[in-house]
Amino acid sequence: MPTTRPIPSLPLAAAVLTGTVALLMALVAFGNITDFGTNQAFVQHVLAMDTTFKDPDLMWRAVESPTLQNIAYVLIIVWETLAALVLVAATALWARELRRGAGYAGGRRLSTIGLLMVLSLFGAGFMAIGGEWFAMWQSKSWNGLEAATRNFVPAGVALVVVQLRGPDER
Repeated sequence: MPTTRPIPSLPLAAAVLTGTVALLMALVAFGNITDFGTNQAFVQHVLAMDTTFKDPDLMWRAVESPTLQNIAYVLIIVWETLAALVLVAATALWARELRRGAGYAGGRRLSTIGLLMVLSLFGAGFMAIGGEWFAMWQSKSWNGLEAATRNFVPAGVALVVVQLRGPDER
């Protein structure tokens, strides 16, 4: 009877977390594509800064051009879609490497790229640029900081786990 070797727990966890974030990003992108107007309004209000305290010292930052607002929104959707695709590919690579049982460098590398894409979008894009530069935190109706955090945290946790090395990899 053939013996089966156990699947290493850290690489398995990294694969599952990568796949979870891939699913999350795919659903976020799918939602923005199929329900374009809902988050388009969000991006327009954040960039226009029309629901902030309207401090004259900050309002010069506002982007009121609908064309520029729409370009920003489409770029966000493209970035979300690319991140999802990278993470789906990384999940498939983890699965292949887990089946082989030899090395996880490919899955780890691709996961790192995809997860950094997610962290960049929600950390730099939404939290820093949207939250601070465009003062999104001041808006009672168009404040996406909590939603950004809900996307940022799983990607950050996944990235930490992806970077951990099991005892057989040291």
